[in-house]
Amino acid sequence: MVDADQTFVIVGGGLAGAKAAETLRAEGFTGRVILICDERDHPYERPPLSKGYLLGSAERDSVFVHEPGWYAQHDVELHLGATVAAVDRAAKTVRFGEDGTTVRYDKLLLATGAEPRRLDIPGTDLAGVHHLRRLAHSERLKGVLTSLGRDNGHLVIAGAGWIGLEIAAAARHYGAEVTVVHRGQTPLHSVLGPELGMLFAELHREHGVRFHFGATLTEITGQDGMVLAARTDDGEEHPAHAVLAAIGAAPRTALAEAAGLELADAASGGGVLVDERLRTSDPDVYAAGDVASFPHGLFSTRLRVEHWANALNGGQAAARAMLGRDEVYDRVPYFFTDQYDLGMEYSGWAPPGSYDQVVIRGDAGKREFVAFWVREGRVLAGMNVNVWDVTDSIQRLIRSRVAVDTEALADPHVPLESLVA
Repeated sequence: MVDADQTFVIVGGGLAGAKAAETLRAEGFTGRVILICDERDHPYERPPLSKGYLLGSAERDSVFVHEPGWYAQHDVELHLGATVAAVDRAAKTVRFGEDGTTVRYDKLLLATGAEPRRLDIPGTDLAGVHHLRRLAHSERLKGVLTSLGRDNGHLVIAGAGWIGLEIAAAARHYGAEVTVVHRGQTPLHSVLGPELGMLFAELHREHGVRFHFGATLTEITGQDGMVLAARTDDGEEHPAHAVLAAIGAAPRTALAEAAGLELADAASGGGVLVDERLRTSDPDVYAAGDVASFPHGLFSTRLRVEHWANALNGGQAAARAMLGRDEVYDRVPYFFTDQYDLGMEYSGWAPPGSYDQVVIRGDAGKREFVAFWVREGRVLAGMNVNVWDVTDSIQRLIRSRVAVDTEALADPHVPLESLVA
């Protein structure tokens, strides 16, 4: 079958889906490309929603992956505000949820992303309770933070992960009072461990954020539909005019599960099980982005990564795999954050328990340093804080798998490139 006779369907209009469509055309695919997006906005990137766009430093148009006319110009059939109700793998069709029409596919990509986890406590139906995942959420939250800052209002954030901390920084930018409630003893423990997590706690405290560690929200109280306070399981009550739930995200696997595709277990982060070429248990169905659980040979484990770079690179890799390219997806995980005057990039994978040492190169007190998570001398991950143009070197160190001299690793005068055999 020639390309022109084939139909490739992409379910999910985020960065992964949009980049997959772009790559199909860039690689010369001449068949039909259908991109189905359940939002009415054109495909956009998510980092600005908690960073530049939320802060007011980036325009709305800057978040979109392509300008609106790109899709028609490249003969990509874009369905906005559309959902897929079912995938029939035997018939190789997808059924739209709105009118029940079906479309046959030759290859199918699931790029359905993830959804924010909800607080399961009384009071979450109040108007002042928020989540952040979509552009509309960010637009609404920007208005809330502006109002809170103007009126000396209080924001309570449940969760001290990346989204929670970035929104805390944005709220302080607008002048709102902020309390972060987190069940752990340090922010970002699952990613940075206790050694570096406290650095972010200190950063936020310097900017007026209050932390309540070792606690979880149990109730949000209000009156006339409005939030008044948030209570925790240790009996504390925090004044609040708005509450943000930032307790993580769950992969959107319902469509894959109903289609009988194999899923990863919860212990490994859930998601749709794919191989090293992003193929699911059905060889004509692929998955990429937040929803995909893929084996990573470098770290000898299965990963599900909820960051911008994985959506960007995974969408492209899936498209090439759909075209029959023999390409293994093994990108080193990468993400970044901007909070106040701190900019950071992180490469690698080193959850607590996987490393035996954290090596600091530079001045952590001045927040100008690179941290390395090391096991038996081998670098598993690196984080550069207000130090730039080192990501490529850090990723080469990770990929090299070589044991390095940790004293040299800590010495800013020793070029990182020299440590790679």
